[in-house]
Amino acid sequence: MRKSLTGVLGATLLLFSLTVVAVSQVQTTTVTKTQAVQNPDGTYTIVEYPVGKETIVSLNPIGITGATGKATILRSADGTTIKVNLNSLPTDLTALNVYAVDPTGAVSLLGPLEISNGIGTFTTTTPMSKFMLIASPEAALTAYDTNTKIFFRSAVPTGLTVIPFGAAVASAATGAVGATVAAVTSTGDYVAPMLGIGTFKKGDDTKLKVDFTGAMEGARANIFIEPHKNGKMTEVRMRFHELKEAPKGTAYILWAVSPTGEFQKLGQIINVKGRNEAEIKSETAFDDFGLFLTTEDITATTGTVIRPAGTRVGIIQVVP
Repeated sequence: MRKSLTGVLGATLLLFSLTVVAVSQVQTTTVTKTQAVQNPDGTYTIVEYPVGKETIVSLNPIGITGATGKATILRSADGTTIKVNLNSLPTDLTALNVYAVDPTGAVSLLGPLEISNGIGTFTTTTPMSKFMLIASPEAALTAYDTNTKIFFRSAVPTGLTVIPFGAAVASAATGAVGATVAAVTSTGDYVAPMLGIGTFKKGDDTKLKVDFTGAMEGARANIFIEPHKNGKMTEVRMRFHELKEAPKGTAYILWAVSPTGEFQKLGQIINVKGRNEAEIKSETAFDDFGLFLTTEDITATTGTVIRPAGTRVGIIQVVP
């Protein structure tokens, strides 16, 4: 009888021990999943938004008290619509600009908020699908880091997973273009947000515009993107208006950059005094790409230019 009781007691203790181990394993798994959806410091909250589902995103105030904000984001086959609403803004805050930050760290100006009586509103569309939102009083941000002056930053919506900053670059670095990617991201001069070509309607052109800096400040240009109905080629046309004279010894070059950091020269313009209009027309086989314009040494353009080395002077953005 004593042996039977001892055996039952031993089996009970063994079963209890296995139960404790199983519970412990479940708790550990749960913690791992929680860590996977939120960056520890919260400074990067880039996510990929689902197609056809309206997502409500909290915009957390940074350095100001009492204010609240939210963004309503709806991604469709034609692009992503963003609606921003801020409330209880400080009375002395009269200007805020909304930016999107993509996984490469590239910053794209979406536009200024309309602020009245402490309420800020803003609506736009973008071809981007992976981004975080920030609102800053600065009118011309070109980079985002922990020292950037911002007043609002998007939180991570429930059920979505953070795309770590630089993830696209890190994965590309193991490929054939790894050295090129490392060189590009170390300076950040040639990073451009992906346009989301998969969301563009095939056979129709989509109009974008360029904001110029430096030598090209004050110039005007439009870009037209048209994915071909058949095949994977995408046509890119850039039309310049009020073209500025290029700095002596340089030419303007339009570049496409892929998500893996590969570059393609789409065309160039060697500008002369009195020339106000010009056009670049080209095609690329990149599934998705960003666009930017640089000034390059005119002697280099006569040879085979495979990647940018000059100063970036054009920032491409979608026309709302």
